[in-house]
Amino acid sequence: MTVLDVCWIDRQYDRGSATAGSGRFVEHVRRNAGEFDDCWGDISPVRFACTVWRLATVPRLDPGYVRFHRRILSAECARNEWDGSLLARVQVAGPVPEALSRSRVWTQDRGWRGWPTTFGQFLAPSQRELSRFPHVRPVLLVDAPLPLEQLPPVPDAPPPDLPELAERTVGVLVRELDGLLAPMVSACEQ
Repeated sequence: MTVLDVCWIDRQYDRGSATAGSGRFVEHVRRNAGEFDDCWGDISPVRFACTVWRLATVPRLDPGYVRFHRRILSAECARNEWDGSLLARVQVAGPVPEALSRSRVWTQDRGWRGWPTTFGQFLAPSQRELSRFPHVRPVLLVDAPLPLEQLPPVPDAPPPDLPELAERTVGVLVRELDGLLAPMVSACEQ
């Protein structure tokens, strides 16, 4: 099975669309530096990583600095309230479960439809489509811990290199998420 890229940083678009030449994401982090105020001096990099992720993805930066495979409907990072660890919460457009694929009896010839796609992107059905046909759109909900070891430490005060620290952090998160999700999404594409 070929493993696909599921999560990546779009540096080419980021640099080509910047107004000051340093990159859209760098400019976005500078403009939103106040969002990191409660992160400084924290022994854990989780709060900082979650803030960086929010700033690097849609809807905060559109198109996002981080891009996703067409099956990824949403991906967020959150603090696990139980132990303070870093948690990934991802929604993946999945295939129809095998139990439903084996038998079409459940459809009762009602014209069931799956995920509508446009240019390969998985979409929610329009109100018009919903008024005419029933839809079944399987979504895989992924909640998974992400390791903290590779994340850079958070300084005690806002550093002058905040954008570079944010870029390093998002790079680690992208690498971890891609490694976690690529085998699953590749299997869904088979």
